[in-house]
Amino acid sequence: MQTKKWKIPQLVTAAAATMVMGLSFSTSALAASCENPDSLTFAIIPTEETVAELELYKPITDRMAELTGKKISFFMPTSYASVVEGLLSHFVDVAVLGPYTYVIASDKDKEIEVFATYAKKKGYLQEEGPGYKGVLITKKGSGLKTIESLKGKLIGLTDPGSTSGNLVPRVVFSKVVDMDIDKYFKKSVYTGSHELSTVAVYQGKVDAAFVASHRFDNVVAKGEVKLEDFNILWSSPPIPQDPFVYRSPLCEDIKANIRETFLGLKDVPGAKAFLDNVKSNTFVAMSSADYDVIRDLKKAKDARKKKK
Repeated sequence: MQTKKWKIPQLVTAAAATMVMGLSFSTSALAASCENPDSLTFAIIPTEETVAELELYKPITDRMAELTGKKISFFMPTSYASVVEGLLSHFVDVAVLGPYTYVIASDKDKEIEVFATYAKKKGYLQEEGPGYKGVLITKKGSGLKTIESLKGKLIGLTDPGSTSGNLVPRVVFSKVVDMDIDKYFKKSVYTGSHELSTVAVYQGKVDAAFVASHRFDNVVAKGEVKLEDFNILWSSPPIPQDPFVYRSPLCEDIKANIRETFLGLKDVPGAKAFLDNVKSNTFVAMSSADYDVIRDLKKAKDARKKKK
């Protein structure tokens, strides 16, 4: 009897040990399946003063380094596409994209995941909240005061990957004039940024341009132009703000700390200067579904292109 009593607990103990080992192995295997790099690379879509963004985003990169325990490198992009290529090649881990660029990138790689954007303060043209508008501007005194007056003129676009500087004009505005914009305008040129488009209109290098409301505000805020220098001939429906994304294979604790870097920024002493610089009070959580409106625009654009 004693032998039997001894054997039963021994069997139970052995079984429990096997279960624990199995659980430990599963946990280890799960942990090994995520990416835990020694450093993270952060990139943003280019603006007029991309070099200045290094200093502007320093509070962000410093906070991300502190929370994740990783070295943070800042990638200097040359175009919207270069940021996407960085994500697709796994060179870039965290990035700020344009809404249209994000949709293009996530179509190519489902592992590119949006997690936040900023809620903008009210500005000259910018409305308060996590959205913005594409606006069509001309210079006052140019005689170009109506949409009809722009037919056959030179139009400034931003970048092929821009939402308000390319996608919205080609899909939404084309319905306003009932014509493809390449036919309505004599010629279109890509300036490289919303800020450069605004300045190009002011300097008479293009007759008109499609720009993002908050990017236009940036040029006014810097004193390079005045609001009263421009005619606002058209504005688009609201567009979700620039998505902040990361690669989903990163380990969960890393992603959680990246999210906290942005979503908890408003409560961090010294962060006000950064938030003021981006004309925001706080960051808000975003999901892929928030950008379905952009996917719909992209589908419409692709359908028009195919039909054409």
